[in-house]
Amino acid sequence: MKDIAQVVEDTSFELLKVAATKLPSEVKETLVKGKNETKGSLGKAQMSAIVENVELAETNIKPMCQDTGLVAFFVKIGDKFPLRSEVKEILKKATERATKNVPLRPNAVDMFEGNTKTNIGLRGYVPWFYFDLVEGDKLEIIAMPKGGGSSNVGKMKMIPPGKGIKGVKEFVVEALAAAGPLACPPYTVGVGVGGGEDMCMNLAKKALLRPLYHYHEDERIAAIEKELLQTLNQLEIGAMGLGEGPSVLDVHMEFAARHPASLPVGVVISCWALRHAGATIDKDGNVEYHPH
Repeated sequence: MKDIAQVVEDTSFELLKVAATKLPSEVKETLVKGKNETKGSLGKAQMSAIVENVELAETNIKPMCQDTGLVAFFVKIGDKFPLRSEVKEILKKATERATKNVPLRPNAVDMFEGNTKTNIGLRGYVPWFYFDLVEGDKLEIIAMPKGGGSSNVGKMKMIPPGKGIKGVKEFVVEALAAAGPLACPPYTVGVGVGGGEDMCMNLAKKALLRPLYHYHEDERIAAIEKELLQTLNQLEIGAMGLGEGPSVLDVHMEFAARHPASLPVGVVISCWALRHAGATIDKDGNVEYHPH
């Protein structure tokens, strides 16, 4: 019989390694397409360097960026999966192991004690966990390390409700214009609308997990995603901010109900390295890695 706890740890370690060293296939393909379609010499040179970097990281199994990100896990625990609260400590153990062996750059800095050297916070909040309880006997884990540069340009705003969807669109454009070249474009943009001031940012980050060009099942939302993609590329930020080549690879949105007096909007931006990797483990310890 398999040691389920060990399977979860080994799988989580592997997910962190994959996320750091190998882009999801549709992201890589989109970057290659962007390189081939870029006409300006500066933009083409930057896109070529990005694609070469991605290929070298994948071939040599080395992190594609020196900033391997602050680690977060999206976790769905089935009500009949044999582990519950233990999962959190197992994922922390996998994070510390990946820090040493991938290696991941230590990015967890305590305000008073300095860098922990383990990617684990001293006060229990890092790695950050997004837990969901679901039906079934499986455990789904998605590892998503996110770099500091792209996190620094994230934006959140409480828009007057009367501005509606028009106000949402205007704020997204403002956020990307402010980001400009600061976070290694071309970008992928996640937008969260509704909920509360914390919920909208969580929704925006969750939106980044959807594969590129997989638009929202609600056609009204999908139409806004596509519209924003076109609008944001008209900003002509360009590859690495040089004004040539793609500025934004895709835009994904998630909506939640809101308070009548509030319209929270969160924008979470990923650099060209949209890193995440997922797997599902059943109650017997069998692992199925998500297509990457």
